[in-house]
Amino acid sequence: MAEPLQKKLQAEVEKYQQLQKDISKCMSSRQKLEAQLTENNIVQEELGFLDASNSVFKLIGPVLVKQDMEEAKATVGKRLEYIAGEIKRYEAQMQDLERKSEQQRDLLGRLQQDFQKAQAPGKAAALKA
Repeated sequence: MAEPLQKKLQAEVEKYQQLQKDISKCMSSRQKLEAQLTENNIVQEELGFLDASNSVFKLIGPVLVKQDMEEAKATVGKRLEYIAGEIKRYEAQMQDLERKSEQQRDLLGRLQQDFQKAQAPGKAAALKA
């Protein structure tokens, strides 16, 4: 009786561990996006200090290429929108994974109790002998 329950418990533990790894990956990706967001906000702020007489350059490979000021501002604005959207997507994904993790943790608790109950009669018989 206890052996099939033990195998099921082990499989559910592995699922829980995988969920924890997925949450960790998601958090790491979100942190990288937060860093990019901060960096791009600083770039946008710096572009705001410039006027039309200033030159803006874009790094393409090892070369700096002159870029139109309005094009640079539009590019940074679009990049900020994209990053903000990705952050929202990762937040939703993390909430979903955390919800699944909590459900898995509850399931593991119930299975562990069932496993302990299944082992209890075996221990009682061993103590009587």
